[in-house]
Amino acid sequence: MSTQDIAADLVALCKAGKFDEAGEKYWADDVVSLEAMAGDMARVSGKAAVRGKGEWWVANHEVHAVEVTGPYINGDQFAVGFKMDVTPKATGERVTMDEVGVYTVRDGKIVEEKFFY
Repeated sequence: MSTQDIAADLVALCKAGKFDEAGEKYWADDVVSLEAMAGDMARVSGKAAVRGKGEWWVANHEVHAVEVTGPYINGDQFAVGFKMDVTPKATGERVTMDEVGVYTVRDGKIVEEKFFY
């Protein structure tokens, strides 16, 4: 699959609320996920660890709505916009999160995802 094909399908899956399926379908076994924060989840490596990061996020946030935009493609990379209406369970304070994910594709798999917010 081309980067364009992967990007279009990933966005379609995310728009359908199938975030886990999108990851399982396209992450490379050695995928790296980078967040714009300090701490244990700033850099996570490997499919199982990235899956665990997603599971932690879902367990710790109540999601009210998600808007997905894109993809925006450049060579072997693409960007996707995510706007989320969530309530972190730790604070109980409802917030809007606005972030961009930049994905790098090699050999038909996502080898890196990097989030900007």
